[in-house]
Amino acid sequence: MAEQAPPQDAVAIIPARAGSKRIPRKNLRPFLGKPILQYSIEAALQSRLFHRVVVSTDSPEIAALAQALGAEAPFLRPEQLADDHTPLADVVHHALSWLAKQEQQYQYACCILATAPLLQQRFLKEGAAVLRSEACDAVIPVTTYEFPIFRSFKLDDGTLKLMWPEYELTRSNDLAEAYHDIGQFYWLQVAAFLRSRRIFAPGARAVLVPRSLVQDIDTEDDWQRAEFLARTLT
Repeated sequence: MAEQAPPQDAVAIIPARAGSKRIPRKNLRPFLGKPILQYSIEAALQSRLFHRVVVSTDSPEIAALAQALGAEAPFLRPEQLADDHTPLADVVHHALSWLAKQEQQYQYACCILATAPLLQQRFLKEGAAVLRSEACDAVIPVTTYEFPIFRSFKLDDGTLKLMWPEYELTRSNDLAEAYHDIGQFYWLQVAAFLRSRRIFAPGARAVLVPRSLVQDIDTEDDWQRAEFLARTLT
């Protein structure tokens, strides 16, 4: 049986700028033997969820790598959208607007982060299914906190103070479960996103991901922990 063609109504956007202060050349750095960006591109292409896989970058070097790996880099991102303070939503909005000007309009978009080597296709597919079947503008992968956040502290001039003192005597089992964004991908209804420029759209739905598959990568320690987790999965 011939493999089914990817849908024509969805595009993947992978933001991958050149600058990174805490981890130099972060998006190009080898992660277990291959550039970390390659994992996101391969997950997008192999999922067969997308008509196009587009890398948004300000770097000719990153663009060349993306194209060599089978993705597209049809434009270089403007300098004003490639600094430490540029919101992710602005980068995605620029890419979708650029595509629209080329008469490439999509109903769905998935922003896949460039440093997501633990991303698994099954969660991309689950997110796509939720977005297509539910009345929502966004689907965001989340995981649980490992400790009840309602028992968390803040430091006030060196003194520990409960963030929510009203829960001091509440049993952990009676506290509401809390979740956080895992920083791997975001599924979006394009028309709604272009109007609002909000990734965390009101009424967003969730894809639940186990904590064992989650690691943000902002520091050297994060990088080493992510490599350790990745090795356990192979």
